[in-house]
Amino acid sequence: MAETTTDPAAPTGRGGERDGWRRQAERIVDSLDRRARVRLLSGSDFWHLESLPDHGITSIMVTDGPHGLRRQPDSGDHLGLAGSLPATCYPTAATLGSTWDREVLERVGRAIGVEAVQQGVAVVLGPGLNIKRHPAGGRCFEYLSEDPHLSGHLAAAMVRGVQSTGTGACLKHFAANNQESFRLVVDTLVDERTLRELYLTGFEIAVTESAPETVMCSYNLVNGVYASEHHELLTTILREEWGFDGLVMSDWGAVNDRSAGIAAGLDLEMPGSRGACDPEVIEALESGRLDDEAVRVCARRVVELSLAHQHRGPSVEFDPDAHHQVARQAAVAGSVLLRNTGVLPLRDDRRIAVIGSFATMPRYQGAGSSQVRPTRLDTAWDAIRVRCAAGVADGRVRFADGYAADTGETDAERLEEALEAAASADVTVLFAGLPARAESEGFDRTTLDLPVGQRRLLEALAATETPLVVVLNNGGVVHLDWAERVDGLLECWLGGQAGGSAVVDVLFGDAEPGGRLAESVPCHVTQLPADRNFPGLPRQVQYREGFHVGYRFHDTAGVPARFPFGFGLGYTTFDWSEAALDVAGGDTEVTVRVKVLNTGERRGSDVVQVYVRDVVSTVARPDKELKGFAKVHLDPGESTTATIRLDRRAFAHWDPAAHEWVVEPGDFEIVVARNSADPVATLSHRVAPADPVARTDRAAAPRRSTGTVAGTAELEAMMGGPIPEPIGARPFHRNSTLADIESTQAGRLLAAAVMREGVRRAAKEFPDPDEATLHMVRAALREGPLRGLVLMGGGVMSFATLDSLIATFNGGIAGEASKAVRRLGRRVAGLRRDRSPREGAR
Repeated sequence: MAETTTDPAAPTGRGGERDGWRRQAERIVDSLDRRARVRLLSGSDFWHLESLPDHGITSIMVTDGPHGLRRQPDSGDHLGLAGSLPATCYPTAATLGSTWDREVLERVGRAIGVEAVQQGVAVVLGPGLNIKRHPAGGRCFEYLSEDPHLSGHLAAAMVRGVQSTGTGACLKHFAANNQESFRLVVDTLVDERTLRELYLTGFEIAVTESAPETVMCSYNLVNGVYASEHHELLTTILREEWGFDGLVMSDWGAVNDRSAGIAAGLDLEMPGSRGACDPEVIEALESGRLDDEAVRVCARRVVELSLAHQHRGPSVEFDPDAHHQVARQAAVAGSVLLRNTGVLPLRDDRRIAVIGSFATMPRYQGAGSSQVRPTRLDTAWDAIRVRCAAGVADGRVRFADGYAADTGETDAERLEEALEAAASADVTVLFAGLPARAESEGFDRTTLDLPVGQRRLLEALAATETPLVVVLNNGGVVHLDWAERVDGLLECWLGGQAGGSAVVDVLFGDAEPGGRLAESVPCHVTQLPADRNFPGLPRQVQYREGFHVGYRFHDTAGVPARFPFGFGLGYTTFDWSEAALDVAGGDTEVTVRVKVLNTGERRGSDVVQVYVRDVVSTVARPDKELKGFAKVHLDPGESTTATIRLDRRAFAHWDPAAHEWVVEPGDFEIVVARNSADPVATLSHRVAPADPVARTDRAAAPRRSTGTVAGTAELEAMMGGPIPEPIGARPFHRNSTLADIESTQAGRLLAAAVMREGVRRAAKEFPDPDEATLHMVRAALREGPLRGLVLMGGGVMSFATLDSLIATFNGGIAGEASKAVRRLGRRVAGLRRDRSPREGAR
């Protein structure tokens, strides 16, 4: 009998080498003058850091890569519009999170790191681990889970994998970035306790477990302060509390006030804004508003990162076929079997109707900055044709597209063809999900429903006598009110370039569906407390639901999810027994042991989940919270003991008054469960008084309201003060959006000009852009702040010009403003003609 433990690997690091780079970086920075130091604090272009030729430092490259490299040629843009070099497209984070498997994440990270070395990339911008506060978040496909413990440990595993190759990783987006709507200007209002327990804990775990080289700040404000200049987040918490000693960079275009950012600990502005911010930084230094030491420290971190990547080994060749298999195995591991009446696994000697355009034109990744140009692309229909060649040849295995892949819509002819195929089959497999236009970086979803045409097709097929299996490809949760009407339901999320082969492996039983839900599937989105404040106002979103997110809401409020967090079926059975606690090193150092036996006839995997419940508390707490997990893989008849260690934090909550993590004494329950709604064993545990700040008379202490949505008075009590009014539309300022200035005649002219240029670039740099890309471009431009015209404009406009325009808008002199906009338009046209291709695309 084996033993499976969940002790994480030690953080990756380079020990003495790093100390040497730091000392060398300090010497180099000390030799530079003020302006040279300031210049280092911004990239040289979209993807590169500044070089220092006199000191032997060449420019290093960073690039997107949460599920595969998006390494563009020498020039490029951040929105995923320009072409990129081929790279393995691994499953997105929605799929990887569903694996609940540290080894899988580390393996994928290592493969991405190897490809980064091969392509000359120093830092991969990923993984992303923001909490899925609401399932309609447009970027849910790029994040791991609704739970910080699961997100943090899986992100740490991926960082270890990437950095084991000598490539740096970048955790993103720090912090409280949980929506796409107006993401560059929205103020996230979240109370301190919820922020600490839910939205920061995953970052804390990943930072302390894996020592990432870099962290990326988010676009939004957090409680009135831009994340790019949030001293408490970037310095007090990240560096002083968690011990992070790497570099903090901005998300692309996230810088608001560069001087404030430097003072807060933002080391690097990305992309390079061609020195647009430098004059204001120099002025702040000369006036004494900014300390030279703050610039020196930031510059030292930039140089240190560059030094760390100057002397890596030669470029390596990777085996695309081997990496494709890594992607295939990861997609299998993240596939979640939600329903099976016995129809799965399929037999290849049966008559099978394969319905749905996604079988031939798969939806395998999300849109936006994470878009990868795959080295190859498997389709499910091709994989089925190979596996069932004889059946395809004699007509026993048939295909009908059922709906249009780009819209999800159907028509009478498609319906008739699909029903005809199903009528002659022993089983129907419908490939459904969300078309690309439904979800993307840059905008949030407006519904959790499948497209109307797909739903119409599904209902028609479910009404036939032929058993129906539905395979889903989607980046975020969809409504599954129809789940009981089908015989099999397999959630595959966005499975990457090998997802087509992976799903066929699972359907036919060549591999087991290894996934468990990393996010709850609600019966309906309107049940969720966060839905009342999502996405909020353009300038402010209030997290009135507090900790009532995901399973914390469902289990605490007694509102069952349709499929609970941690749920997933397999093709074999497991017996759990002998659950026990070992207490050592104090009441808050606990080891949970569970014997797991494969009682079925197939090899399979199971996930032991450990939740902690505070039986009596002075504050409202969730019913229970995930604090440990272990994935086991067993042959038939094989057993293992899963060992999961809990530390002090497993029992603690954040106390805003004490400003620290507090463990209150008393009774706790350790819940060993298959998912959040399916406990196998509940173990009692008592914690003796230890923390001097904890209340000892817990039963008599007042509890905070257990309502799931805070009223105004309660929210103000949680926030420790009155709720601020959102910033008004007038007077205009650098953070006014194009949507704001469209209220003036000249503003409409400027907005129209910017929109035309943005769409023109999209069409030029990405031939035949799809609807999701165009929607993303329009949303990014219209909802973005005016300062973005300077920071992301490639030198088209300076801050002085922008400020002059804004002053003219505010002055109400329509004619002068219109003239200024036309002058700017002529300048854009002139730059477009004069630039070389490389300059124009930066």
